[in-house]
Amino acid sequence: MKVLIIEDEQEMLQNMKQTLEKEDYLVETATDYDSAFLKIGVYDYDCILLDISLPGKSGLEILKELKKREVSDGVIIVSAKNSLDDKLEGLHLGADDYLPKPFHMAELNARIKAIFRRRNLKGDTLIKIENLNIDIENRIALIEDEALLLNRKEFDILFYLASNKNRLVNKTALAEHVWGDHIDQTDSFDFIYSQIKNLRKKLKDHNVQVEVKAIYGIGYKLVSL
Repeated sequence: MKVLIIEDEQEMLQNMKQTLEKEDYLVETATDYDSAFLKIGVYDYDCILLDISLPGKSGLEILKELKKREVSDGVIIVSAKNSLDDKLEGLHLGADDYLPKPFHMAELNARIKAIFRRRNLKGDTLIKIENLNIDIENRIALIEDEALLLNRKEFDILFYLASNKNRLVNKTALAEHVWGDHIDQTDSFDFIYSQIKNLRKKLKDHNVQVEVKAIYGIGYKLVSL
């Protein structure tokens, strides 16, 4: 899952970033309104972690702009301002959840996963397609009861395509979601082709009843056989 943290307190920012990266999230950061929208204007996120007390324009101003732009990314407000008025205004402006500081990182992780399940999987923890089961919580792909051994990027690609089953995923969007915004520094998608090739072989070798179909020059989609 891809997360954007908007937080100006560096120690808190790094704590959240390091914790979520250990959970295999792809994490990007911003420290104020302007740097946040440099990323939001270009990339999509599964969840935005938003502090209210930012320098310059506040987190509530960011929420107002997200609503105005009709950005559909999930938002959790993480703030030391635990006032009822701020909580109500944040939820009214479209935030999905409000987590007052201080909090346990395990609770933050659980809330991020809950938002993803609610928004993308109707609250489920499994994606089931034909004989393939993807366990989101444990990051395991199963063919019936047998585990499909995938590296981290192969799993991320399969998970993202399965979340968008039968929908064409642009190769740039796939790269941004799985590898992050540093893909801007490359002029080749060879790193995607290599991972897709390996994933296809593993799906075929294990008789998985889905395949990654390439739409030449555009992207990929996961379809049933």
